[in-house]
Amino acid sequence: MKYLAMAVALGIGGFGISSIAPTPATAGGIQKACMSADRSAASRNLCGCIEDVAGAMLSRSEQSRVVKFFKDPHKSQVLRQSDRRTDEKFWQKYKQFGQAVNTYCG
Repeated sequence: MKYLAMAVALGIGGFGISSIAPTPATAGGIQKACMSADRSAASRNLCGCIEDVAGAMLSRSEQSRVVKFFKDPHKSQVLRQSDRRTDEKFWQKYKQFGQAVNTYCG
């Protein structure tokens, strides 16, 4: 039900749960990075949910950037402190992504 509510809230087409829930064969980069990030809270369900939110909110290039944050969290701090307009814009979108993850996956 949580995935269905997320699909409605984020405007994902095809509201069937199978259309938005990841499967091991289709798990994306964020789910894989999350699972290998050596965090105690990581689980297949949580990392899959994070992948789902990313798929709904972020472009492929933005998702690739987020994967790098799992591998090297310091990169997110470098981004946050950057004065470049594009970095500032992405940081705002990344914060919205984090809020959505907390809401739907928390």
